[in-house]
Parts: sequence; structure tokens; C-alpha cells
Amino acid sequence: MFDREKIIVGLEVGTTKVCVVVGEVLEDGNVMIIGTGQAPSAGVRKGEIVDVELAVEKIREAIAAAEENAGVEIHNVYASVTGGHIRCFNNRGSVPVTNEDREITEEEVQNVMLNAKAVNIPMENVVIHAIRQHFFVDGHDGIQNPVGMIGARLEADVHVIHGVRTRLQNTIRVIKEVPLDVQNIAVSGFATALAVLTTEQQQLGALVLDIGGGTTDYVVYRGGTIQHSGVLAVGGDHITNDIAIGLRIPMNRAEQLKIEHGSLDVPAVDEIITFKREVGLPDLRLSKQQLCQIMRLRVEETLTLVKRELEKHNLFEYLGAGVFITGGCARLRGLAALAEEVYGLPVTLGHTKTVGGPTAALESPEFATAIGLVRYALCTQRDQHQRPGWSGRLGQFISRLRNLL
Repeated sequence: MFDREKIIVGLEVGTTKVCVVVGEVLEDGNVMIIGTGQAPSAGVRKGEIVDVELAVEKIREAIAAAEENAGVEIHNVYASVTGGHIRCFNNRGSVPVTNEDREITEEEVQNVMLNAKAVNIPMENVVIHAIRQHFFVDGHDGIQNPVGMIGARLEADVHVIHGVRTRLQNTIRVIKEVPLDVQNIAVSGFATALAVLTTEQQQLGALVLDIGGGTTDYVVYRGGTIQHSGVLAVGGDHITNDIAIGLRIPMNRAEQLKIEHGSLDVPAVDEIITFKREVGLPDLRLSKQQLCQIMRLRVEETLTLVKRELEKHNLFEYLGAGVFITGGCARLRGLAALAEEVYGLPVTLGHTKTVGGPTAALESPEFATAIGLVRYALCTQRDQHQRPGWSGRLGQFISRLRNLL
């Protein structure tokens, strides 16, 4: 029998799949994955809710599968959010140290973080994350923990991620209809990075790409902290749509063709793919070369869009650990080779390395975000115990979102 207070559940309501991961906090403070659940998604487009009833039904299905698999009852979750409305930027906060002896305390740290988070964003938006990067004491940079140091001015750099309040509320509302309580939310790309990157890889610098059905989320780490992140409203469904249009076949056939015969390596010698059709209709004969070319063009364009963002922010030279790709599209044949060609960096199809549990779940790219949510929950809970004032303030926005529903 599991202790309910030691159970953490990550829920990703994706465009093509709903993924649930159940973790148990161990005595040593680490987390073990004890069960998973999955269901095909419905009522979700480009990572956002478009039909509440359909989405609720599929979440219930995935939750039921996870409960049976883990042998626990699920009452609350940590949920991921994504969508083209998610935006990010880096900001610096600054406060004077007013203590008589000029020693920096936890109170100054909380105040400078609040100051850094107090940014001008559109009225309809809300800050989802204000992720600490580095502190500065009287201009001395690269400080990890300034508490106990002497100085006249404390500054902090943070990475701010924000999104449209109502669009975030829709995700929370759907989950509450299941009914489940939403403990907190995290941006999908951030959660995924927590699952696939080790501390050493974060220090070396890395790009994490989560290519799902409706969106591509990306996060860049440099020197152990997030330097840049973003969301493109492009994913696997766009590849399927391109195939359907290019080969003039229905969407369901295009998806089947992508999975069974698709590749990002265009064959030098063409071959004909024969597709069985409904009774009474002749077999469909399609060019594999044309299929692969359509897929390659779309994926190459998506990877290039991310590359341009990194070039704009001068981040390429800091990616010492290379590129890590997760999400359902990580299963596309030839993706690693194409990504290496686009980025000129080593590419790894990301498997979870930061928690223990069943190999099937840890090696499945579809579960990376949900596993990362469990890691995020564990880090959040630890932070609440260590720094209740700051963490409480950080968590207030999720409470405000819930209260508005």
C-alpha cells in the first residue's frame, strides 16, 4: 500500500496522446516511477483545448490506465501546458542590501527574485515560470547562492515564461472536470528538459527539442540554467497533413503511411508502396521517394526555425552536450541524422536519465514530459520546505487561476 502523500502524478494532455506518469518519493528523497497510463487524445489542437467533453473523456481513460498500472488512486496532478501563445525573455532584478552589516539574507534573495519577476507583459498574460539563472553582488557575476555574502546591491537574472491566462485556464478547467485537482502547472519544454538532461549536461549546455503532434517545444541550457525557450505551433500532425495534401489521400491513411513507411532518409532508388483500400476500390500505389521527401522538407523546416532562434541569441557555441530530441516525432526514422545535418552538433534521441523505474517508460520519448512533471513536482516540494516564502509567492498564480474557474 502506497502512502498518498508520497505519490506524485504528471499529466500531459497532448495533441495526439494523453500521458500519465505516477511516481513515488523514496526515503532517500529521490523518485521512482511506479506506473504509467496513456490514451489517444481528442479535443486538443496544437497543444490547446478545443473540445472540453472529448478532452475530459480521454484524460479519464489515461488516468484509469495509470491507476490500474500503479495500483493507486489518483486525486491530484501536475500538468503541462503548451501552445503558440507561450512567450519567454530574460530579465534582471535589483535591490539594495539595507542590513546594517550588509550581510545578504534569505529575505533579500526573495525580494530580488520578486523584483526580477515584476515585468511588463500583456494584460491578458500571466507569468508561468520565473526561473533563476545567476546572482550578482556589487557587479560580481556568476554567484549561485549569495546568502551570507557582504554587499551593497544584490541583482538576479531570471528566465521568465508567460502565456495567455484564459488559454492556461482552459487546460486547468478540463482537468478539474475529470475531476482532478491541479497542484501546479509547468511548460512542457521545461518539464521535458528536467527529465532528459543530467546536471552535467545542463552545465555543458544543451538544446532540448520536444516534437509532439501539435507543437515543438524547445529549451536551451547554458552553464546549468535555462537561457532561452519557446514553442512553435508545428508538430507531427503537420507532417501528416503535408502527406495527405501531397499524395492526395485521407488524413487517416496519411498517418498510417507516415508510421509504417515514412522516413526522413530519402531513398536513392524509388520503390512503390502498395496500399490496400476499401472493398471494390483498386489498390493505391504511391512513391516512397515522394513520401520521404514531403516528410523531410517539413521536419527540416521545423528544425531550421529553431536554429534561427538560437543563432539570433548567439547560443550555438554554448551547446557542449549537443541536441536532445523527445516527443512522439522522435520515433521518425532518420531524425537524428537530419538534425545533426541541420545543427552540426551531436544529436541524442532523449531517454529519461533522472529517475528510476520501468525501462519501457524511461525509454519512451512520449513519456518524457510527464516524467519531467514528476521531477518538477519533486523540486517544487523540496523548494517549499527550504524556502517557503519565495515558493509560496511563486505558487500563488496557479491558485489564482484555479479560483477564477
